[in-house]
Amino acid sequence: MDKNLVQRIFGGLLYGFVVIFCTTPIGSHLLDKVSPNLLSQENLFYGLITFFLFMGAWECMRMMKFDPKSWEKWLVFPLIVLVFYRFSKRFFQHGFYFDFNLSEILALSLIAIAVVTLFRFSKELYFDNGKLIFTVIYTALPFGFTLGLPKFSAVDNTFTLEVFFLFILIWSSDSFAYFTGKFFGKHKMAPKISPKKTWEGFAGGVILTLVLAFFIEEYNPDLRGNWMIVGLLVAVFGPLGDLVESQLKRTFGVKDSGNVIPGHGGILDRLDSFIICAPVVYLYFILEKFI
Repeated sequence: MDKNLVQRIFGGLLYGFVVIFCTTPIGSHLLDKVSPNLLSQENLFYGLITFFLFMGAWECMRMMKFDPKSWEKWLVFPLIVLVFYRFSKRFFQHGFYFDFNLSEILALSLIAIAVVTLFRFSKELYFDNGKLIFTVIYTALPFGFTLGLPKFSAVDNTFTLEVFFLFILIWSSDSFAYFTGKFFGKHKMAPKISPKKTWEGFAGGVILTLVLAFFIEEYNPDLRGNWMIVGLLVAVFGPLGDLVESQLKRTFGVKDSGNVIPGHGGILDRLDSFIICAPVVYLYFILEKFI
C-alpha cells in the first residue's frame, strides 16, 4: 500500500477519534474508567476547541508571513486570549442565551467582513495590521462561538451533541461533494481558487447532506433547532469555508497551512469548513428562537 495513503488513513482516523472523544460522552466515560472524575466532558470539549484555536492562529500567522520586525505579530495571541476569554467565561457560566446581543451580531458581522476583504480587497492583508485583524477574526471568533453550540445539563454535567453532529455533517458534505464531483462533475465552481470543485459536486453534497440531516433530526430530538436547516447551511457554507482557506493560501503562496495531522496538512486545512459553518449555525440558533 502507498505510504502516503497509509499516512492519510492513520491521520484521518486519529483526527476523527480525537473529535469524537472530546465532543461526545465517550471521552469522559473512558477517562472515568481510568480515574473517576479525572476530566469532565465539558473540560474535554473546551480543551479541544482551545487547541484548535491556538494551532489555527499559529498556522494563520505562518501562512500570512508577518514581517519579522513587525510589532503587530506580538499582539496576535494577546488579542486572541482576550477575545476567547470573554467566550470562555460565558461557556463555564453557561451564559450563552442566543439573544440578539449587539456585541454578538457585531462579531458575526466581522467574520463576514473578513471573508469579503479576503476575496475583494486582499491587498489590505499585505500589511501587518490587516494580517493582525484578519487572524484574530478568522480564528478567535468562530471557535469562540463554537463554545456556545452545545446545551449543558447542570444535573449530570453533560451536554448535547450539536458540535459532534456538525462535524459529521461537514465530513459527510465534503465526502458526498467529492465523490459526486469525481463521477459527474463538469462545471467548475471557482477554477482559479479551487479547481477540483464543481457545481455537480456541490449539488450532490447538498442533496445527500440533507438526507443525513433528516435522520439526525429524526433520532435526536434534544438538539437545538431543525437539523434539516442546519444540514442545508452546512452544505452551502461548508464549500465557502473551503474556498476561503484556498483563497488565503493562494493569496500568500502557501500549499498547506501546516503538518500537524499526518497526511492531511494543518488544523486550518481540516477545519476550513467548520470555521465558517460554526458561526453560521450559531446565528441560525439565534434566529430560531424568534421564528
